[in-house]
This record gives sequence, structure tokens and C-alpha cells, in this order.
Amino acid sequence: MATIFTVSEITRVVREVLEGRIGEVWVEGEVSNYRKQSSGHHYFTLKDDRSQIPCVMFARSYGAQSRVALSDGMQVQVYGMVSVYEARGQYQLIVQLLQPRGQGLLQAKFEALKRKLQVEGLFEKDHKRPIPKFPRRVALVTSATGAAVQDMLNILKRRSPWLRILICPVRVQGEGAAAEISEMIDFLSLRADELEIDLMIIGRGGGSLEDLWEFNEERVARSIYGSRIPVVSAVGHEIDFTIADFVADLRAPTPSAAAELVGPDIVALRGDLVSRRSVLDRLIRQALEIRQLQVRRLSERPYFREPGRFIVERQQRVDQLEMRLSEIWKSALQERRSRIERNLTFLSAFRPERWLQAKRGELAGLEGRLRRNVSSRLDSGKSRVAELSNFLRLLGPRQTLERGYSITLDDQQRVVRSPHTLKAGDRILTKLAEGEVNSVVEKLPDGAGAFEPTAEKY
Repeated sequence: MATIFTVSEITRVVREVLEGRIGEVWVEGEVSNYRKQSSGHHYFTLKDDRSQIPCVMFARSYGAQSRVALSDGMQVQVYGMVSVYEARGQYQLIVQLLQPRGQGLLQAKFEALKRKLQVEGLFEKDHKRPIPKFPRRVALVTSATGAAVQDMLNILKRRSPWLRILICPVRVQGEGAAAEISEMIDFLSLRADELEIDLMIIGRGGGSLEDLWEFNEERVARSIYGSRIPVVSAVGHEIDFTIADFVADLRAPTPSAAAELVGPDIVALRGDLVSRRSVLDRLIRQALEIRQLQVRRLSERPYFREPGRFIVERQQRVDQLEMRLSEIWKSALQERRSRIERNLTFLSAFRPERWLQAKRGELAGLEGRLRRNVSSRLDSGKSRVAELSNFLRLLGPRQTLERGYSITLDDQQRVVRSPHTLKAGDRILTKLAEGEVNSVVEKLPDGAGAFEPTAEKY
């Protein structure tokens, strides 16, 4: 049976196909039906003489560039993602970049890639590695026949003659040059330890935007970002900027400037060494003078003039300490002996078995007293309970009934205290000392209070 889609499902499938198969594209056409919403989003239709496509440019995308003033009839070039607005089932172009037609496709591609990589974090400062201050081996990724490599070699040899240089020739212009540059960066990064490379310079001399375009390719940028070796970008002149400059760990305005930044100047180093040597010489002289002064002061002390006197005094000091230690030891020993004797005397006077026997006697006496006290309290409690029981018996209704009185209750089990609470025909219950009597009221007294129930006497 064929699969049946809902409208939402088929619309979503169409969207996935468009975004996956077409994705981001450049489109050129005329603006029509332009309107700007209060949210800052821009809506318009891009058309030519045969077709049209709805477009939307969100406020964040519009504000991230030069803010071209849109109006109906403008001829523009836009870069964006082909997608589907599912609520209407309408395909549209989500515009990311917009420029008047004729501004230059390369510059627009440069801005688009720059923005994409910046969003991904390839330009973040946290990822950039420090450049070695004194590298031992530097790889030059550039054209082997260009003027840039000769300028860098001359400057590096003059400034840092000890520096080992590895020339890695690649094409820097033309079809396939970007692939060569990327592959060379990846190769050097992979074999960095084996080749003992501390730093990599990639670049070329000046030229037009088209000449420098290989260093604006995304493949080169990602190789620089993934390199294990710090990378210095040296492309073109000082006014030229490429994607490689933004991704690299350090940007040099020119290849010659890169060589000067990377290679320490031997003349400056020698001058610095001479200056540091002078400082060290001065510090050493000062330290020697201080030590000589200390030795002079020590030599003037009497112990250095008469060392035998120093030894005699120390011997006397040792004898005094020995006598004092002997006295302390004897005193401590005597104190320990006295304490032991006192403890022995105490133990002999208070022998443990006698003490236990006395305590047992005391415990037996306390036990007898406790038993007597408990027995006395129990007898007293019993007498009190009997007395209270007799008192309750005398005051209770049972004793009253036994004296010949009775209690009369109505059918609600309420005590009858007056005949006025009854009427003829009521059933009453009379409780006696022995048993109960059920009765029916036949006649009530005429006058109030003429009959008093026995319960009143009770």
C-alpha cells in the first residue's frame, strides 16, 4: 500500500530536499513588493522576466552588513538559503547577504565566508597559539620562485643565521593552488614532531583580489585552524586582508614583515647580551664587596684572633651543661622514686580486697533499706486505697439504695426530679437496691409539688 503523508509531513520533506540539495546560493534579480516590518525584518520578491521567488532578510542579517537601502525596482545580488515556509507551503530564499548588482562577486563571497567562519568560532582569540620567541626551525609555505620567499630568506638569514629553514613549495595562484596549500599545511601539521618544525609561515607577495583568492578559500582556512603548528599568515601588502589572516595565529602585513616578526635580530640579541653581562658583572662585584666586608668584620672578632680562647669557653660551657644535666637527672629520678613509694604506701593501706569487701557490706545494707522502704510504701499505698474505696462506697448511689431509697428514670433515662416532667401514660423505671421496676404513669397529683420523687431525696 502506498504511503500517505499529511500536509505537514510532505511540506517538511520538500523543505529537507530543498535545503539539502540546493542549500546556500547566489541569486540575481529585481526587487519588487518590498516591505519592512516593525520587527526589522525585510520581505520582498526577487524576479526576472520569467520567474519570481519570495525572499526574507531578518534584522540580524541586515544589520550585520552595510545596510543597503532597498526599494522596488533595484537590481541586486543576494546570498542565502533556499528553504520552505511550512505554514504556507511556499518555498522562499532566506537572505544572508545583499549587494547591488555589479559590486563584485568575489568580494561578496569573501564577506559570506568570513561571516560563516566567524560564527563557527574559527577567528576566536582563545584558539590562537603563542608564537615561539626563539624558534629553531621554520617552514615557509609559499611559491619557490616568487620574490616573497627570497625576501623572507634574506631577512631570516640576516637576523637569525642559526635558524633552520624548510622551504615547502606550493602554487599560490591559479586552479588547484588552494588544494596544494591546504594539503601542505596538513602534511606539516601531521609530521610536526618528526620534522621538528616550531613555526609555519604561509603567504605570497601582493596582487589583486583574484590573485590572492586562494588564501580566501574555506579549505585553506580550515587547515590553518586545525594545524598543530603555530601559523603566521603573510599574504599580499599591508592593506590586503584574507580569510587566512583572520584564522592564523598571527597576521603579518607582508612576507618581509613576517620574517622580521619570526626571526629574532642577532644584533639586538648581542646588544641585549652585552647589557645583561654588564648588569651581571655589576651585581657580582657588589656581591663580592659585601662578602669581603663580612669576612673583614668576622676577622676582627676576638675569636678569630685567639681561636684557642673560643675552644676553651665552649669546653667550659659543655662542662656546665653536663653538670646541670646530671643534677636534673638525679632530681627527676628521686622524684620518681618518691612517687612510687607513696603509691606503694597507699596500696598497702587501702588493699583492693578490703575495699571491695567494705563496699559489698555497704551495698547489702542499702539493699535491705531499699526493700524495707519499698515494703513500707506498698503497705501505706494499700491502706490508702482501701480507705478511699470505703469512702467511695459510702458516698456512692449504691449505698443510698441499700438504705431504702430508689431512683426513678423516664424513658429517656433521665432522672425524674418532679412530677411536672411526666404525663399520664409515660413509662418510668425505678431502680432499687436489688433490681429494677418498670411502671406506667396513670395519675399525677393535682397540685404542683404535691408529690416528690424519691430521686430528690437521693
